[in-house]
Amino acid sequence: MLTVEETKVLVLNRIRRSRETWAETKGIVDGGYWYAAANRMYYACYYMVSALLLKNDLNARTHGGAIGLFGLHFIKTEAIDSELGKFYSQLFELRQTGDYDDWKVVTEADITPLVPTAETFLDAVENLIRNDGYLDNLH
Repeated sequence: MLTVEETKVLVLNRIRRSRETWAETKGIVDGGYWYAAANRMYYACYYMVSALLLKNDLNARTHGGAIGLFGLHFIKTEAIDSELGKFYSQLFELRQTGDYDDWKVVTEADITPLVPTAETFLDAVENLIRNDGYLDNLH
């Protein structure tokens, strides 16, 4: 069992990892590596969601579990816009098919329209984490 302070440090670490992965994603998009972009874009969002779940003492053992808990506790309660919930699920599917389906071709047309929504998603989830001053006094 983590202490409150340990949990806060871990939440902050996951936010940082999300933002670093997002910066990585933008470079990958600029390079035109569409499969990698789908993967890294999903993981940037996943790390941010995992930070939110951790903050709220919710434990997902799988990616599907994280999507389910996120939907139940933050989409259904309208803490996060339902369109962003759909986006997160669609991004997971794109990452899955891009990583594991040899018949799926991930193209620029699949990725570039997602970039602005991913930025909105990351900002919305991070704002929800920080909205009550939860991470104040941490650097």
